[in-house]
Amino acid sequence: MVSFMKQYEGQTYALMRIFAGFLFLWHGSHKLLNYPTLEWTAGGYVKWVAGGIELVGGVLIMIGLFTAPAAFLASGLMAAAYWMSHGTNAFFPLLNGGELAVLYCFVFLYISSKGDGMWSVGGKR
Repeated sequence: MVSFMKQYEGQTYALMRIFAGFLFLWHGSHKLLNYPTLEWTAGGYVKWVAGGIELVGGVLIMIGLFTAPAAFLASGLMAAAYWMSHGTNAFFPLLNGGELAVLYCFVFLYISSKGDGMWSVGGKR
């Protein structure tokens, strides 16, 4: 087994946590602040509930503060989003457009089990 990256496990995890949170927060920014501007917008409770979890949760995950609960909530949101928007259309995520929701769901589930890690505000407290 190739293990040259084993020594960088902490740094690699931190980069994954930071960039997953960074990418996630922009989904909430679009829903709540309409930035960046896209052709579609979410409506009703999806805008406020999902947008809030995405924006605040994404920031918390990115900076590593209350990471485990924020990531667990984000994971559950993505599981619900998958079944509400994608899972009823076709079985395979490749066919129903839900690949990103599934990937976010399991990345955030992993982050919720691992916690803040290095390069985090929570690790400094």
